[in-house]
Amino acid sequence: MRSPYDVVKRRRLTEKSAMLESLKSATSNKSVSRCENPKYTFEVDPNAKKPEIAEAIEAIYAEQNVKVVKVNTIFVKPKKKNRRGRMNPGTVSRCKKAIVTLAVGNQLD
Repeated sequence: MRSPYDVVKRRRLTEKSAMLESLKSATSNKSVSRCENPKYTFEVDPNAKKPEIAEAIEAIYAEQNVKVVKVNTIFVKPKKKNRRGRMNPGTVSRCKKAIVTLAVGNQLD
């Protein structure tokens, strides 16, 4: 069995992930306000499966009694980056992103 920190690399904070986290407290739209479960985004090991990710998140945040309801995974495509002064561009390596839905009332901080 792998360590939870081998499965989950880091929490991914972007503008879109911040929007997902704030859905549970939105009151402007009725359809959006139905999203009571908080969602958080993590960068995970490319070989990790959904049950492994759920177990790892629950183990890392065991002090807060976090219960994972659902895990969605996405492979982020590698992006091309121009190297300064070179004709051949390089690429940023691909990674796997996991969107974790927690039970109602749970929160990560």
